[in-house]
Amino acid sequence: MSTEARGAMPARLEPGSFRDPDSTVLYTDGGVFRALSAGGLDDFDALAQSRLFERFTGDGRLVATERVEGGIDVPALRTEDVVALLRHETIPFVSYPYEWPFGMLRDAALLQLDLLLAALDEDLILKDSSPYNVMWRGAQPTFVDVGSFERLPEGEPWIGYRQFCMLFLYPLMLQAYKGLAPQAWLRGSIDGIKPGEMSTVMSGRDVFRRGVFAHVRLHAKLEARHGGRPREVKSELRQAGFNKELIRANVTKLRKLVTRLGWTPPKGVWTEYGQRAHYTDADTEEKDRFVREVAGSRPYELVWDLGCNDGRYSRIAAEAGAGYVVAMDGDQGSVEHLYRALRDEGSTTIHPLTVNLTDPSPALGWRGLERKPTLDRGRPDLVLCLALIHHVSIAGNVPIREVVDWLASLGGSLVIELPLREDPKVEQLLAAKRPGTHLDYDRGFFERCVGAAFDVERSVELSSGTRVLYLARPKGSPDPTEHGNGAAV
Repeated sequence: MSTEARGAMPARLEPGSFRDPDSTVLYTDGGVFRALSAGGLDDFDALAQSRLFERFTGDGRLVATERVEGGIDVPALRTEDVVALLRHETIPFVSYPYEWPFGMLRDAALLQLDLLLAALDEDLILKDSSPYNVMWRGAQPTFVDVGSFERLPEGEPWIGYRQFCMLFLYPLMLQAYKGLAPQAWLRGSIDGIKPGEMSTVMSGRDVFRRGVFAHVRLHAKLEARHGGRPREVKSELRQAGFNKELIRANVTKLRKLVTRLGWTPPKGVWTEYGQRAHYTDADTEEKDRFVREVAGSRPYELVWDLGCNDGRYSRIAAEAGAGYVVAMDGDQGSVEHLYRALRDEGSTTIHPLTVNLTDPSPALGWRGLERKPTLDRGRPDLVLCLALIHHVSIAGNVPIREVVDWLASLGGSLVIELPLREDPKVEQLLAAKRPGTHLDYDRGFFERCVGAAFDVERSVELSSGTRVLYLARPKGSPDPTEHGNGAAV
C-alpha cells in the first residue's frame, strides 16, 4: 500500500503506540486506524479467522475492527513497511488504570485472562498484558490492542506474565491484602510495581495469603537469579518441554486467584454522602429538575460530572439525552460503588473514574506524551459542578477565581452549585480554618468571577436559601434555541 497516494488523508500517530514495530495506532478525521507490518498482518489474519474474534467483538469485549484500503498518509516511524490498515470503532473517552477503582482494575484483568485463554484455543497468545490495552464504554471493558495477538511460539512461556503481575495482580493484591490504594503506585510508574518491590511490601505473614508465595516471593527470587539472561531461560524451558497446556493451567489458576481478590470500601463521609440529609426534599427536587432541563436542552455529546459521588446527576444527564457522561470523584469508595451498580445494569453511557480534581492525572511516559492529562483526552460540552466548589476552594485551598478560570478553560457550558457561607457544610469547613481566611468565598465575588468568564443564563436559589444553582455558557456560544434537542432552559 502506498503512503503517497494523491489526496491521501493526513494521519497523526498515537504517541503511546510506538513500542510495537508491527502495529501502530494513528488518527485521522475519519477515525482510529492501525498500520500493520507484514508480520503484524499475518498475526491479525490469524486472529480475524479465529472463533474468538467473532465471539469477543460480538459482545463488545474486543474492539470492533475492519480492514480498509489506502487513502491515508501514514507517517514513517520505523523501517518496517506498512502493508495494511485497520479501522477501529471509536471509544468515547480514554482513561487509565490509575483512575480506576478496584473493581474496574479487576474486571479489566479478568478480561485480559479470558482473552488469553480463548487465544490459546486458537494457537494464539497475547504478547503483552497491559491494562492500557483496555478501554471502557461506560462500565463495560473493551480490549483495544488487536496487535497484541500473535501466533503461539512453540515451547515458550507466556511472555506477558511479568507485566500482568506488575500492572494488574500486584495493585489488586495491595488493596485486597494491605488496604493500600494502588492508584498512586500506578501513576508513579508507567511500568507498574516490580516483583522485588512488591515482595518488600508484603510481610512474613502475607506469604500465607493466596498467590503471594508463588507470584510475589518466588517471582522476585527467580527474577533476581535469572533476570539478566532471559534467552537462556527460554532455551531451558523449550528443552524441558514447555507447552501450551502448561500456560493454560497457569493462566486458569491466575484467573481463579484474581476472581477471589476482593475489597470492601470503608464507610465514610463520601461513600454515604448521597444518602445524607444535606438537602431538603424541595431542594433535591429543584436541583434534579434544573440538571434535567439543562442536560436535555442541547445535544451534549460529552458531559463531565465533577465530584459525582453516587452518580445521581450523571444518571439524570444520561437519561435526559447526554451522549456520554464521565463521572469523576476523588473518593475511590464512592466510585467503586457507582461502578458496581453501573456494571450490574450493563451501562455503556456513564464512565466512572477516580480523579482528584486538585491533583488530576498528569502527562506520563516517553516525552510526557504516552499518557495524556485529563483535559487532553476530550473536552466536555457540559460540565456539572454540583456540591463541589466549597470542597475545592475551602478544603483544597484553591482560590475561587482559580476554580472558575479552570472551569472556563474546559470550554463547555457549566452547571455549578454554590453553597453559601451560611450553609451548614460550608460552616463546618470554615470552622476548621483560621478566622479571616477564605474571604473570597463570597457570593458576590463568585458571581463577578463567573460573569467575567461566562454568560450566566439562569440562576436559581434553592428553597433552603443556602445554595444557588447557575447555568453559564461560554461567552460567544450560540443561542440554545438554535440547537434542536429540546427547548432552552
